[in-house]
Amino acid sequence: QVHLVQSGGGLVQPGGSLRLSCAASGLTFNRYVMGWFRQAPGKEREFVGAIGRGHHTYYADSVKGRFTISRDNAKNTVWLQMNSLKPEDTALYYCAADQSIIVSSYRDYSQYDYWGQGTQVTVSS
Repeated sequence: QVHLVQSGGGLVQPGGSLRLSCAASGLTFNRYVMGWFRQAPGKEREFVGAIGRGHHTYYADSVKGRFTISRDNAKNTVWLQMNSLKPEDTALYYCAADQSIIVSSYRDYSQYDYWGQGTQVTVSS
């Protein structure tokens, strides 16, 4: 059974940093594309970024240059490092995994099979 367990998150002031972790089990991690999404109240879930099997990374324009995704296949873990946080980054953040997804679908949350439980990130002074 596949599990994605998230940690990190919390309250941070604008301009601050946070790092989210997503630990996977029950799957062959290096075969999976890992995505990060977020959902703010009253809004649709939106793509934040993804890291492919070959460690190539892809980001939403809104976070490019501020957020970094990395993975360690030996630890079955993916991270989302968030710097220069803004109030508009406030949302519930989710990690997601899929084995067969293609690059053109990375931004489509409906294409991912497995999801973490979500972790709240609040950016406020």
